[in-house]
Amino acid sequence: LADLWLRKEFVSRVSQENLKELLEAFVTDGILNDLEKESILEENQSRADRVRCFIDTVKKKGDKACRIMFTHLQKIDSTLYSSLHVSTFPSAQKGENLQEWSSSTQHYSTDDWREGKNNYPVTEESISKRVALLITNKTFNRYSTRHGAEKDDYKMHCMLAELGYDVVKYKNLTAKVIEEALQKFSKHPQLVHTDSVFVVIMSHGSLGAVCGTDCKPFKTENIYKLLNTENCPALHNKPKVIIIQACRGDEAGLVVLPDEDLAKTDAVVHKEKDFISLLSCTPNTVSYRDPSYGSFFIQYIVEVFNEFAHEDHIDELFRKVMQRFEESDFGGIQMPSKDRCTLTKNFYLLDY
Repeated sequence: LADLWLRKEFVSRVSQENLKELLEAFVTDGILNDLEKESILEENQSRADRVRCFIDTVKKKGDKACRIMFTHLQKIDSTLYSSLHVSTFPSAQKGENLQEWSSSTQHYSTDDWREGKNNYPVTEESISKRVALLITNKTFNRYSTRHGAEKDDYKMHCMLAELGYDVVKYKNLTAKVIEEALQKFSKHPQLVHTDSVFVVIMSHGSLGAVCGTDCKPFKTENIYKLLNTENCPALHNKPKVIIIQACRGDEAGLVVLPDEDLAKTDAVVHKEKDFISLLSCTPNTVSYRDPSYGSFFIQYIVEVFNEFAHEDHIDELFRKVMQRFEESDFGGIQMPSKDRCTLTKNFYLLDY
């Protein structure tokens, strides 16, 4: 796929029917999930754009995924496969066993450099039992509607599902119900089996709080209290990743569209450990959102995780999100910030 000629020919000659068969094969193999397949088909208007999106998605899965794609293409349309001269390209060589991909290499669980005392333990079994909480508020009693929030919700759900998380999802909650949702999540029966959790809240906000749909504040401090070792021993020694898309003040920069339109064990252990948080902006500042595409923060998180989650640990992924802002046109007006990081080891998501 690195060869531009091959990419151009692939895009121009793969039919809509061929694409659908390739997507079905990839879902069957476990390389893509249903949300990824639907995203490729529904978020792109033309056949060519769908094929381009498919190619880009496969490239992010690595060389093995590329080779498997060619193997499937040969079975689906041998004439097209032969006319593309695929076998002359390095990425198409060394055919792979599809069962080997889906059963053992998908999560790189045997990589020695990711094992050991410096990394949080992750196994294929623990990945299959992952659980995450996603709360998205779009409409409010008195505050403006967060147009584009549905885009963030969809992208974040897809990303978490791709990483192996069963997503517990809520929309448009009051401040009180946000607290109740977190309390319920802290007692989720799957927590004892998961290797980690994500908690993602997207709403209007202020310093130290996010807004419920009733425009009352939910203090983000309560997230840490409800999921700490004292109140949620099932998550002891497990990474707890907190992502909050919300303003933390009303200091605006350039005119875009601001996201805020109104100003237990027997041993002795620390009760708050193994957390890491990424907030969409620094204290007292505004977080920006495009009404058509969603927030820049969620867009960059999804882009970075899709590209690097198979090789970088969570702290490095967050750093790359911040770097993406620095290199963009928005670096001068918005900068995410890591907060309350108490991870004692590296946490590799190991999604592929």
